[in-house]
Amino acid sequence: MNYRLLDAHGRTYRSATPGTLGGHRKLRVYGRLDCPSALRWIGRGHYVRHRVFFADAATARAAGYRPCARCLPEEYAKWAATRRCGR
Repeated sequence: MNYRLLDAHGRTYRSATPGTLGGHRKLRVYGRLDCPSALRWIGRGHYVRHRVFFADAATARAAGYRPCARCLPEEYAKWAATRRCGR
């Protein structure tokens, strides 16, 4: 089976292994596949058409996505701190 993931430039590529993180293309946020917030939106019929997948967090960040505050609070806190400090 082939999976469609995003690379560090935000381009789609095919992979034999599934992504470990999911993201939302419009919101530019990524998180765990079992994120309660994302699952709630998916359950309401939203989010799915904008859903993207990443192999890892470094790739998601390189593509311009931020960590989810709900399921990745430590990563989000670090990201927010660097934003406040001007990167």
